[in-house]
Amino acid sequence: MRCEAVKQNLYSVKMRPYNARMTRKAEAARKPAKRTGRTTAARPPRGRSGQRNAAETTPYHHGALRDALLKAAERVLERDGLAGLTLRAVAREAGVSHAAPTHHFRDLTGLVSELAAIGFRQFNTTMAAACAPETPFPARGMARAKAYVAYAEAHPGMYGLMFRTERLDYSRPSLDEAAEAAFAGLANAVAASRHETIEQERLTLEQAAAIARAWSLVHGFTMLMLDGRLQDILGRLPEGNSVETLLDAMLKVAMARMPAS
Repeated sequence: MRCEAVKQNLYSVKMRPYNARMTRKAEAARKPAKRTGRTTAARPPRGRSGQRNAAETTPYHHGALRDALLKAAERVLERDGLAGLTLRAVAREAGVSHAAPTHHFRDLTGLVSELAAIGFRQFNTTMAAACAPETPFPARGMARAKAYVAYAEAHPGMYGLMFRTERLDYSRPSLDEAAEAAFAGLANAVAASRHETIEQERLTLEQAAAIARAWSLVHGFTMLMLDGRLQDILGRLPEGNSVETLLDAMLKVAMARMPAS
């Protein structure tokens, strides 16, 4: 009996480490596996070029991107001129892919046409704010002419684009409507100076001549100013004169020579 008891004790001693190992393995199997490497599950999806989705790289959504592209185009135009205004330059300025301008405007002509429409709308707003509708002539004409020149001086790139007809697509409704509104403002100002009504689609020769004369006077002065061609004249004047005083004097002479209606 004593021999059997010794054997039983030796068996228990040998099995104790084995049972402990098996218990630890069972407990380890029930625990979740530890992550040993970097996981890609939380990474944002990337495109073919390795860049993140456009929605993550830009804050623009839907129509906001179109407006952002036009604002970027205006900045490029005023900074680099019309020669520097390209689809790639606009995309780079806006911080979007090179395909974005093409998607919204089809080509450069479409982009500059929509940009010119914005220019005409800005111009029309400036003209409308120049004076109150009830302001009598010639004060009204003087105020509008000065506002005309001031707009061009503040936005030389945009002003130049508005009159580059060969670069614009007037079949776009936005541009056609904005340009027509600008012409209507000019025609109405001339009509006020002549104390008559002008039908824009059916002008008399005298009315057309009056509109062309008024436009040529202010537009010609504006272009000379933007090209720096007035500096020679200003340099010959007494000290203290400026483009503004020269414009004011020119308008007064022109108003005085206008035939009474």
